[in-house]
Amino acid sequence: MTTAKDRSTARTLADIFPMLGLIITAGPLTLRAITDDDLAALCDLAEEGIHPAEQMPFAFPWTDAPAGELARNTVQYHWRVRAGFTPAAWSLQLGVWRDGELVGTQGIETSNFLVTRTGETGSWLGRRFQGRGIGTAMRQAICAFAFDHLEATELTSGAFLDNPASLAVSRKVGYTENGVVRMQRRPGELALNRHLVLRPPQLVRGPDPIEVDGLPAFRAAIGLDPASGPDSAR
Repeated sequence: MTTAKDRSTARTLADIFPMLGLIITAGPLTLRAITDDDLAALCDLAEEGIHPAEQMPFAFPWTDAPAGELARNTVQYHWRVRAGFTPAAWSLQLGVWRDGELVGTQGIETSNFLVTRTGETGSWLGRRFQGRGIGTAMRQAICAFAFDHLEATELTSGAFLDNPASLAVSRKVGYTENGVVRMQRRPGELALNRHLVLRPPQLVRGPDPIEVDGLPAFRAAIGLDPASGPDSAR
């Protein structure tokens, strides 16, 4: 029989896996973990379209998959991200909601963070939400989070030269150019990718300061505060 005391001390998934309890807010934006309950809506958003069919903004052309396959691949990708999360190498992929409506994802990926204090930012935004400044605001939010709350000293990003919208967002946030590399994008297709770098003094912050819930447990989970642990963050 489960008693009231048992229920009051029962752990949640966020207690066990602190990424699920991380919430970043910046004015009308909320960035939080993508749960299984969110995945169907995220797949619908991706299938609505992210970019014109003749364009490809991603280094891995994942959006070329047909609709049903795209949805399945999206679900599997987010499951893999969660399953592979360790202090030594982690990818934080957050859903982005604006005024409660899912608009895209914003992530940061890194390895050996405790040594390098750097990570790569990446994102996508549903096409019908583009051109409203949302992409800039969510990038500003994740960069402020990394610098202010995770003690990052450098963030990187990249965009193809034929993706002026992404490059414009990077300039607005404060990234500077860090070279160009030649890459295969779609099979047999050469594309030039602009590398970008951002350090704390360069960050152009958004008008809304960020607020973070679930931070102590997340810091412990990636090894920044190993003594605190998830239980002490309650």
